[in-house]
Amino acid sequence: MAKEKKPEETSKPQQQGAKKEPKPQQGSKKEAAPKTPEGSKEEAAPKKEPKQSKKVEARLKHHYQDRVIPALVKEFGYKNVMAVPRIAKVSVNIGLGEATQNAKLMDGAVNELGQIAGQKPVVTKAKKSIAAFKLREGMAIGVMVTLRGDRMFEFLDRLMNVALPRVRDFRGVSSKSFDGRGNYTLGIKDQLIFPEIDYNKVEKVKGMNISITTTAKTDAEGLALLKQMGMPFRQ
Repeated sequence: MAKEKKPEETSKPQQQGAKKEPKPQQGSKKEAAPKTPEGSKEEAAPKKEPKQSKKVEARLKHHYQDRVIPALVKEFGYKNVMAVPRIAKVSVNIGLGEATQNAKLMDGAVNELGQIAGQKPVVTKAKKSIAAFKLREGMAIGVMVTLRGDRMFEFLDRLMNVALPRVRDFRGVSSKSFDGRGNYTLGIKDQLIFPEIDYNKVEKVKGMNISITTTAKTDAEGLALLKQMGMPFRQ
């Protein structure tokens, strides 16, 4: 009987030892598991850095904040900086009465004004029917676009420094085109003065009206504002 008990005693420690073997394996799995997400986070973090790019503001906007505001405060004696006049919006309008007979002119005007302004224009439609002009209510007769913010400053910068000097025999714009409330309107006869327009793709020369709306209360303040901004007025 004693000989039969010996193998039972020897077998018990083997079973206990076998149960203890997987314990370090469980600990090794727990240690290895957090390594993968930590490594993935460290790799994903630098990829997000190039997406955070700062938007470059318009050059004319910096000029207004750094030089125009102090100059107007000194000239008119404003007590509050918020009272200094500023440009609120710029509206560009192209009228096409001939589009009633030739609809292709409207497509060309939309594309050209979109290139000039950098924003998709809106098609304007007739509000009344006029039989003498063969015009019916709801017909497309022009395109327009309203610019604000950085696009407005960029358009004015290109208009004053690039487009207007390209006009033949240019001597400056008139200073008498104010409406009495500080708003200025400018007429252009040819859209080819803008470098964005390709001469070979133009079907017809189109003129446009540019209205600059300001917060000035008088024409003198509006004139001083546009002069400081760089508008080339006729002397």
